[in-house]
Amino acid sequence: MGEKLKIAMLGQKRVPSHEGGIEIVVEELSTRMAAKGHDVTLYNRGGHHVSGKEFDSQKLTEYKSVKLKSVPTIDRKGLAAVSSSFFGALRAAFGKYDVVHFHAEGPCAFMWIPKLFGKRCVATVHGLDWQREKWKGGFGSKFIHYGEKQAVKQADEIIVLSKGMQDYFLREYGRETVLIPNGVNKPEVVEAKEIKDRWGLEKDGYILFLGRIVPEKGLRYLVKAYEELKTDKKLVIAGGASDTDKFVKELKEIGGDEVIYTGFVSGRTLDELYSNCYIYCLPSDLEGMPLSLLEAMSYGDCCVVSDIDECASVVEDKAVVMKKSDVADLREKLQKLCDEPKTVQKYKDEAAEFILKKYGWDDVVERTIELYKRGA
Repeated sequence: MGEKLKIAMLGQKRVPSHEGGIEIVVEELSTRMAAKGHDVTLYNRGGHHVSGKEFDSQKLTEYKSVKLKSVPTIDRKGLAAVSSSFFGALRAAFGKYDVVHFHAEGPCAFMWIPKLFGKRCVATVHGLDWQREKWKGGFGSKFIHYGEKQAVKQADEIIVLSKGMQDYFLREYGRETVLIPNGVNKPEVVEAKEIKDRWGLEKDGYILFLGRIVPEKGLRYLVKAYEELKTDKKLVIAGGASDTDKFVKELKEIGGDEVIYTGFVSGRTLDELYSNCYIYCLPSDLEGMPLSLLEAMSYGDCCVVSDIDECASVVEDKAVVMKKSDVADLREKLQKLCDEPKTVQKYKDEAAEFILKKYGWDDVVERTIELYKRGA
């Protein structure tokens, strides 16, 4: 395997799009690898952006020196990921690549195709997706779980994002994995302008959740806890629904008109929401490694997270940790912070320096390239 590698990646929806954490990871890895002189091709999903066709970007064939190829996609719930993963794996199998990098468990169901053609295959497990509520008990859960087992069987290397996930693969399959967490960039903190005009949001005037609006993110607990808070701060839930419109409707019934739903956000609006929140809250039941948490801390936000390993091990003692699934504990922690602005400021003062030192993209890229070359 030469010094400069030919790399294919698949499993993401689209890059550039920031439709989810996986898309951000793939964009950071691929563009940084391309900048180092490696030849990188992304097999993007066809169809429409997860938050609606108005967010579709123009069909690019190249982005920051990364080649972009769209694969055939059946643009229907449950079939988009399966069809795009199959065609992505098929095209990667016939391409001249040193490494084919699969992102997420589901796409790994088709890893046998490039393996059949002698390709070196690496899998990144971003989370145990078969446990997600929207897939539970159905074909989706079984398919993703099958993909996990195929990754264990077929992958030359498996990358995981947390110690908890590393323990899981060793316990369930006796399979060694490599822990390479995600990275985060130093952002520019900006004033509240757009968010003030659109939603009346002022600096330190709101509690923020930012991510996919799905049940496993703990949004039921957050909305219920907020309803019992004694505060004049607003609750802002920012993010697109991912085949979960019924869940969004349920949240709106619980929280009434006091909760602001922004929908999918990006660019300046995203920066403003992170830059000006009083608290960032991520009360998840299930995570891989939450990029939104890294981003929130990089902006210097005071964060409240659940005590699952994937969150607690990230923040260490630089954020407030609540008991998973416990509405009363979440309400108590939020009330304390609403009543104690000096405590909030202490967490804000420490967050950015801590997280930027702990998680750097340059280190992530170097370690991933080393893994590509291992055994060559």
